[in-house]
Amino acid sequence: MRLPLNVLGLSLLLLAGSAHAQSGPAGFQSPSKNIACAYFDYDKQNTLRCDIMEATVTARRPADCDLEWGKAFEMRSKGDAVRLCYGDTVMDSKMPVLAYGEVWQRGGFTCTSEQSGVTCFNAERRGFSLSRAKQDLF
Repeated sequence: MRLPLNVLGLSLLLLAGSAHAQSGPAGFQSPSKNIACAYFDYDKQNTLRCDIMEATVTARRPADCDLEWGKAFEMRSKGDAVRLCYGDTVMDSKMPVLAYGEVWQRGGFTCTSEQSGVTCFNAERRGFSLSRAKQDLF
């Protein structure tokens, strides 16, 4: 059976589009683009990391941290959330925007975007709440 050229071309475009969507970043950014969260699955360890670009950081830098401090947070699907000592970022302009009032869920994580900031928690309801003015671990 021979397909018309336009049907074949459309099929190839759809396949390319779906492959691209799957290879894109897994996560989101806030509407202000000040907060970005990325989901990772390394060796079946679900991990969520969120970075905030502009924030008032009140947490004291640990003596053993020679890199950036205070604006990156991470948690696994179980256990406590932590503030990271980091030398990279998950900020990515290609991330989809999570509109205010929307909820994002994946791999045991739930995040909510509000005008006041982003709150994320894991299956044990541990997590963090991030805004320019305040970053809380709970």
